[in-house]
Amino acid sequence: MKHFIPFIVAGDPSEDVTIDLAIALEQAGATILELGVPYSDPLADGPIIQRAASRALKNGMTLTRALELIGRMRKKGVKIPIIVFTYYNPVLQLGEERFFALAQQNGASGVLIPDLPFEESEHMRTLGDTYDIPYISLVAPTSHERIAMIASQAQSFLYCVSSLGVTGIRDSLPAELHEFLQQVKSYSRVPIVVGFGISTAEQVERLQHICDGVVIGSAIVQKIEQLQDELNDVHAREHALIAFSQYVASLIEPLKRVRKNESETTTETTKTVSTGQAD
Repeated sequence: MKHFIPFIVAGDPSEDVTIDLAIALEQAGATILELGVPYSDPLADGPIIQRAASRALKNGMTLTRALELIGRMRKKGVKIPIIVFTYYNPVLQLGEERFFALAQQNGASGVLIPDLPFEESEHMRTLGDTYDIPYISLVAPTSHERIAMIASQAQSFLYCVSSLGVTGIRDSLPAELHEFLQQVKSYSRVPIVVGFGISTAEQVERLQHICDGVVIGSAIVQKIEQLQDELNDVHAREHALIAFSQYVASLIEPLKRVRKNESETTTETTKTVSTGQAD
């Protein structure tokens, strides 16, 4: 199955709305959710996500509250895996073991720390194993040796960075992206997904045949920003969530077509096996 992995920021535009957005994304077809923890110095994030982080921090969001927010999502019925996307400094301040204990307690399904180099992540990966919470690795288009090293130890899925730099909406994808994903696929034992700059249905269409899923962040966070006044208004929220869901559905329409075709193929194969007949 092709994965749709949306990214949203915990507490943007509010904690309650974040839960509603998570529910809407799961209903729209998300298979995994990335929940970003706002941070004052988000080195890997472009201006759209930086603004979202700033709004969430003003609302009092912290790493602990973000983890507890996952627990609230679970109580509201969110069933898909939830990956905690956080920078390392808040984890260090909270305490690494305390972080993993709270993540486990609240139903987190994985951890991704973009500013912790793979070479320095062994302790976090070991703690992840202890608490049964996979540590998700990022791999960028660098050397074959480094790609092979990261891919060989990847857990759950491998997050491929489409291009070097920060997150953001991009009009086009790098020409060398296909070759990079093919390299990663040749080394990886787990599904590979691609993110950073995926922001249109056309880009999703291009990528769906060369990876196992896409991560869409800035485009979704920008839509939340555009709808924030309505989302914060309890009387207008339902209409805003419908508009949000429709936008997300339009983004991932290519993935839905692939899933439909896969489902039909599986059904036909099952019929053939059960009847013992083939064309």
